[in-house]
Amino acid sequence: MKPLFHTRLVNGTRGDPALYIDFQFRRRALMFDLGDVSRLEPRRILRLSDVFVSHAHMDHFMGLDRLVRLMLGRGKHLRLYGPPGFIDRVGHRLHGYTWNLVRNYAEPFIVEALEPGAGGRLRRALFHAREAFRQEDRTAPSLPPGTLLDEDEFRVRAVQLDHRIPCLAFALEEKVHLNVWKNRLDEMGLPTGPWLNHLKHLVRRGAPEDTPVEIAWQDRGGGHRAIHTLGKLRRQVLQEVRGRKLAYVVDAAFHDANRRRIVDLARDADLFYVEAPFLNEAHQRASETAHLTAAQAGLLAREARVKRVIPFHFSARHTGDEARIRAQVMAAFRDRPAG
Repeated sequence: MKPLFHTRLVNGTRGDPALYIDFQFRRRALMFDLGDVSRLEPRRILRLSDVFVSHAHMDHFMGLDRLVRLMLGRGKHLRLYGPPGFIDRVGHRLHGYTWNLVRNYAEPFIVEALEPGAGGRLRRALFHAREAFRQEDRTAPSLPPGTLLDEDEFRVRAVQLDHRIPCLAFALEEKVHLNVWKNRLDEMGLPTGPWLNHLKHLVRRGAPEDTPVEIAWQDRGGGHRAIHTLGKLRRQVLQEVRGRKLAYVVDAAFHDANRRRIVDLARDADLFYVEAPFLNEAHQRASETAHLTAAQAGLLAREARVKRVIPFHFSARHTGDEARIRAQVMAAFRDRPAG
């Protein structure tokens, strides 16, 4: 099964948080958090369409300048999501520069910022480069509470955690994964091609079973055309399997309210990226700074029944202790004493 997305911690486990999520065959990427992204190649930055920022501490947000610098004049539309008050912070960052020459760019550039508002609805604002990033408030799409982005193939949800300020945790959920049975296509005398993406789109949006699907192709024998119903093709050439789920949690105090929200968000995730800044022995420091210890991160992963836990965001005070942090996380995850 070809995965819909691939992930990469831009700065490894100890640097600024920035999880790059690449949709390889779609020339598109998302990112969770926006710390220092100087290690991220420009071509990868230019694939970004949506960036989800947990909160505006510098190590989670300072990379915005590099994105803006690279996307100016390239006809890009960048969507940013963050906690309450995020739109104002995006505006302040953009207005910290002088933009008297931006009308000289041939291509427009738009930054769109979204944040949770009253009643669970999203607030939305656009910042146009050609207008010196003047803020333009817009109506946000109507989505279920907690959902930030909802597309045919996937959705991104968020919950608000306590880090002594609001801090968002995120889940990326593939709705359904559709595999193509190549041997069955051959049996039906049908080719691969762009029509399969159209077929998958119809399935994901719940089109009626009797919807006609036209397939046209060229080969050495000339031009060909076939029409089958969606229901027939769905049964004979597609395999529907559970989509993958990724959860991402940083900068969270360990208490009951956060614990419940994290476990509910991350439940049954295939990949669980979770902060583990401190060794268990430094639990007092973790509590003072509203962060997790290694054992707390592992416990959350176990309670959420995730398949794989990836600890990161290690504190610089534990440089050289990375293996011990991982061991303590895995011990709690597997519910056995740490070695």
